[in-house]
Amino acid sequence: MSLPEQLLLSDLLRRRVRCDQGLDHGPGVLAWMHPPVHRLLGWISKPSAFGDRREAWRLDQLRGLLELEAMVQGDPAQTDLPTVDRLPSLIEAVLLDRRGEPIGLVADAAVELNTGRIIHYLVSRSDPRLPGSSRWRLSPERISDQQPGQVFTGLSGLDDLPLARASVRQEFLRRGRRWRDQLQEETERLRDQFQQVSGQMEERLEGWLEEDAEELQEPRWQRNEQDAWDDWEDAPAPRSPRERPAPQRDDDPWF
Repeated sequence: MSLPEQLLLSDLLRRRVRCDQGLDHGPGVLAWMHPPVHRLLGWISKPSAFGDRREAWRLDQLRGLLELEAMVQGDPAQTDLPTVDRLPSLIEAVLLDRRGEPIGLVADAAVELNTGRIIHYLVSRSDPRLPGSSRWRLSPERISDQQPGQVFTGLSGLDDLPLARASVRQEFLRRGRRWRDQLQEETERLRDQFQQVSGQMEERLEGWLEEDAEELQEPRWQRNEQDAWDDWEDAPAPRSPRERPAPQRDDDPWF
């Protein structure tokens, strides 16, 4: 049974622990980590719904993952609730910006299973238990200091972090911005096409107006009169009465 290279801490804790003897050791309830070096050492399970007994599992005891179960090998370390409550952890710690103002909560962590190294934390703006809320990736390098229940950063806000998972509201706003950008691009494209067509029509109209203006510079009646005058000048001159030929008798009905 192979293991993935990376795993979210929440995916590990939501599974029930089953050992190689087939015994059910209860669900995972808490991360066992070493915050100064951002490393996950293991996790804690609750074998019974009643009582303070807890069981600690090392990360290298994990052998496989089923849909609802985490398969482990070996025996757990027995502990109790008061001891577990004193374990240091950054999960559910308040994230502070550069002014010391709270901007979110550390909700989860992505873990490299081979070494236990925490690749990045996942930050929630509100209660991380709310389903469908957004998550931002916080790399350990962005953490400047840490205290029990508090994580200090130089961030101006969560927008300085890459978004790992958008909520329904954030996804709607993101899609709305994408649609708005596409609409602006389409509007600009249509505006450019309209300006191009308008420019071509304007050039054609100017050409037509110039042709009409040349024709209007000489009135039509003046052009007709000039044509008639040219035809009159080209016509043969009329003959005098002496030059006219005498009518033929055959042509005269009186003769």
